[in-house]
Amino acid sequence: MFTAVKNAIAARDKIAIQEIARRQIEAGADALDLNVGTAADDRISAMVWLVETVREVSDVTLCLDNPKFDVIKAGAEACGENFIINSTTAKDEDLAKFLPFAAETGASIIALTLDEKGVPNTVEGRIEIAAKILIAAESAGIPPERVYLDPVVLPINIAQDQPKKLMEAIGQFKILSSPPPHVVIGLSNLAQGTTEKSLLTGTFLAMAMGTGLDAAILDPEDSILMEIMITGEVMLNNVIYNDDYLKAYRA
Repeated sequence: MFTAVKNAIAARDKIAIQEIARRQIEAGADALDLNVGTAADDRISAMVWLVETVREVSDVTLCLDNPKFDVIKAGAEACGENFIINSTTAKDEDLAKFLPFAAETGASIIALTLDEKGVPNTVEGRIEIAAKILIAAESAGIPPERVYLDPVVLPINIAQDQPKKLMEAIGQFKILSSPPPHVVIGLSNLAQGTTEKSLLTGTFLAMAMGTGLDAAILDPEDSILMEIMITGEVMLNNVIYNDDYLKAYRA
């Protein structure tokens, strides 16, 4: 999927991008994460093209994914409304740019628990950064329900102690404010370079949902992963059970 999207952006292949977008939505995506990555040297124009291309076929929420403020701003202007900013870090310079823009546009914003020192190794370090983000967001006029905290998933093959710490952090994030912030993860990061990707990501997704995870950036065309997510929603009593709950949820 990653390679197909990258090649389509590089070639400005509108038909390919629109087909991928349709498939993702049909598979159950609530939002589409748009990331031009390294597919173009001019990432501003690439993001604008990508937004306009997807907007021709859907008004679904777009998650504008880039670390550069100028790229996000251009994408937002092309989008007009119904978008999420992905993402800011807790670095002072990033908060000073992204939070006022989120407040001005009314957009929700994903915020990584990462600061000038990098990603904390401890639960306490992530909680401290999360609290800083929420305080800064409130000062900028952004309520906690428009903040998606991302505890930053690291590959399990190089940091096996991190999944447990992330789940502990997620539970603590949910009690940092009232109403609580949302929590989101980039799920595929967990299994980078591993052989049992589906098993690792599916297990972690189910466990993280149990500790308060609200959202995940994932491939909705992975049917097993989606079935785990839907079953988790049933187990958490977020949707009503019936004997054909998978079909009912998708409907």
